[in-house]
Amino acid sequence: MLYIAADHGGYPLKEELKEFLAKEGYETVDLGADELDLADDYPDYALKLAEQVVQDENAGGILICGTGQGMCMAANKVAGIRAVVVYNEFTAQDAADHLNANVICLGGRVTDAETAKKAVKIWLDTEFSEDERHIRRLRKAEEMEE
Repeated sequence: MLYIAADHGGYPLKEELKEFLAKEGYETVDLGADELDLADDYPDYALKLAEQVVQDENAGGILICGTGQGMCMAANKVAGIRAVVVYNEFTAQDAADHLNANVICLGGRVTDAETAKKAVKIWLDTEFSEDERHIRRLRKAEEMEE
């Protein structure tokens, strides 16, 4: 399952990505915002999505705020989340290949729609390398949650 959520800073990009993902054949669950609300808060959406991703180990998530940074910070407070900010094709591939990120965060104010679409597609299409060095590093990061 692929979850997607955004605050006001990412709402327009979220709506565009939903259409793109549907055309690409991905089933997404939109966890909000349901409308543009300048008073909403990114931690609310980050928590909602992070909890869903943790419940389903095969799930992934896309969070969008103004820069991606706030969503990333908030999502990573949830044990089991490996959220990273993605802003181009290289960071998208690294997120999957090296970091096994289960959530990517995008900046609706700093990433144009075409770049975001390419990055999301690369992240979704790239498998974790399962290289021992990456597994070791991820294990060390997971131990920090305890």
